[in-house]
Amino acid sequence: MTQMMKAAVFVEPGRIDVVEKPIPDVGPNDALIKITTTTICGTDIHILKGEYPVAKGLTIGHEPVGIIVKLGNAVQGYKEGQRVIAGAICPNFNSYAAQDGASSQDGSYLAASGRCGCHGYKLTAGWRFGNLIDGAQAEYILVPDAQGNLAPVPDGLTDEQVLMCPDIMSTGFAGAENANIKIGDVVVVFAQGPIGLCATAGAKLRGASIIIGVDGNEDRLAVAKKLGANVTLNFKTQDVVAEVLKITGGKGADSAIEALGTQGTFESALRCIRPGGTVSSLGVYSEDLKIPLNAFGAGLGDHRINTALCPGGKERMRRLMSLIESGRIDLSPLVTHKYKLEDIVAAYDLFSHQRDGVLKVAIKN
Repeated sequence: MTQMMKAAVFVEPGRIDVVEKPIPDVGPNDALIKITTTTICGTDIHILKGEYPVAKGLTIGHEPVGIIVKLGNAVQGYKEGQRVIAGAICPNFNSYAAQDGASSQDGSYLAASGRCGCHGYKLTAGWRFGNLIDGAQAEYILVPDAQGNLAPVPDGLTDEQVLMCPDIMSTGFAGAENANIKIGDVVVVFAQGPIGLCATAGAKLRGASIIIGVDGNEDRLAVAKKLGANVTLNFKTQDVVAEVLKITGGKGADSAIEALGTQGTFESALRCIRPGGTVSSLGVYSEDLKIPLNAFGAGLGDHRINTALCPGGKERMRRLMSLIESGRIDLSPLVTHKYKLEDIVAAYDLFSHQRDGVLKVAIKN
């Protein structure tokens, strides 16, 4: 008899339901994980709203924390009963894209079905969970290419402490890494949601001397100060670009991290930076962007615009958990609410409407 599990699936725009689905079978390179904790991401809200297309019936979610219950016979170095996480991005690290340093864009596993072109490069295809295969908002998840994607959780760390690692910590830190931050730089971080807060923390770890956090929510700006922002600006009451230029004596910031994904935040980020500065973009955009001519210096301003999709893999996860284990950073306070999987529809409603000071919701099994 087929064993079943509960899973939150995309039904249609505006609707995610908890349904019964078969527990996945394990192939030679896979691992079956019993989810103990997962969460809801802003990208999941894009899926819920129909702004990012996924197949109907797909299990949503890409931030798994759990316990190995079954291993494929080719997976070595792990054992059943071991606590692990897997990155939201789970590439095949034998692929051309991964070996070329673009593992988040690895679509090699799609080549056999004709859904991927030359050498397995495909935009965003490294993001499989809750995008192209069943995701983490379920009782169990099948982790593909487990040898390269499972990361053991150090003893003593709670689920909530490592819950940010699979996506928002990795993504936020990638924003800081892509911002070309040098010791003593001035950095502006637009949007202090969970990813922007992680970018703020990452900018501090990279050595920025002045970090300016921008948001319209005073509670989030207060959290930004705790995570490393020296200055906070509320865009609802201040001209952010003018304030940044004032703070920098008219020079502009060395870099700006855009963590929301709107025309307004992208344009403000570009207007804030100095000539030769960097815009590091983390936002998920739902429509075409326009680049303002004067801020772009007509293309002659030596600007850099870098984009990122959350780096994955066991070594990335190990490094992030090492920062937590050493006490260099604690992101568990970002978990503001907890729900059971069977109540995830209510959790989506809370998170999508940003009520009650929500930052991240832990979904528990």
